Amino acid sequence: MPVTIRDLANKLNLSITQVSRALGGYNDVSETTRQKVLDAAHEMGYEPSYAARQLRRKKTDAIGFILPTSSPRFSDPFYASFLTGLCDEAACHQIDVVVSSSPPDSEQEKDMYRRWSQGSRVDGLVINRIRVNDWRIQYLADKNIPFVTLGRPEHNFPFPSFKVNERYGFYKLTRHLINKGHQRIAFVGGPDDLIIQIERSAGYYQALEEAGLDVKGEYILKSEMSEAAGFEAVQALLMLPEKPDAILTINDQVAIGGLRAIRKAGFKAGTDIAIAGYDGIRETAFTDPPLTTIYQPTYEIARQLVLLLLDSISQAGHNERHLDMEPDLILRESTDF
Repeated sequence: MPVTIRDLANKLNLSITQVSRALGGYNDVSETTRQKVLDAAHEMGYEPSYAARQLRRKKTDAIGFILPTSSPRFSDPFYASFLTGLCDEAACHQIDVVVSSSPPDSEQEKDMYRRWSQGSRVDGLVINRIRVNDWRIQYLADKNIPFVTLGRPEHNFPFPSFKVNERYGFYKLTRHLINKGHQRIAFVGGPDDLIIQIERSAGYYQALEEAGLDVKGEYILKSEMSEAAGFEAVQALLMLPEKPDAILTINDQVAIGGLRAIRKAGFKAGTDIAIAGYDGIRETAFTDPPLTTIYQPTYEIARQLVLLLLDSISQAGHNERHLDMEPDLILRESTDF
């Protein structure tokens, strides 16, 4: 049986209230009594009730992350790195991370946010894959629930965020391919309502426009941002009467699927057709051929998001700190030949 406050009180011949206040650090308990209680607690192996401590402090000592996906994505290397960063930084502050998943913009997702916030499951939330007119941001702001975003949508109220310059990263990648002599450059993107789709495609369009290259509608495809979706999209591009000579993708998972499609069609990536991704997941260094990508330090970004969120929680949500970074272009054999 676990040792209780009553056991400590009986051993020390003190009241339960005295022992509880000594353990709680209240200043109406003498230092001598407090030390006797702490010594006895250590000797008897007493562990305070986590739930009771949370109830007294009106805090959960937990932050939440609801992965926005319609299919299993916990195996996605991006989210594996992202979740590891969240958990590692939270552990440094003795904070738990509550994680779940739900299809974006679904009733299930809305219900989950309602239950987590109204049921005091977490003290704050991390949000990524930001959408145009994202209801999650408005909802949490209205409920005064601290949150932090990866990406910076425009809103008329303050909240902390971490922004990667997606547009410039994709612009650099597209310019690189243009400078290598490619003129038929396709883009496999994601859902239209995602901010990352808007920003990354804007960099692609800007580079083509500056180079005087036409944007061909048949070269612009949408995907579910998965390896399987990338395989299907690139297969479709390779069946065009005039296939592209380079393909850019919304993320590395799509690009890895595209590498499989290129190989299956009998072409060699990096020689017959260039292909590149975005995110810089570890696996891109070991594909065949190694994949050119835009690298963002997902693990470190996640740790910074936790720090921003904890600051916001300590300030009762009154935190408007923003962090920015430029992603790096990692050139490998899938585009350099």
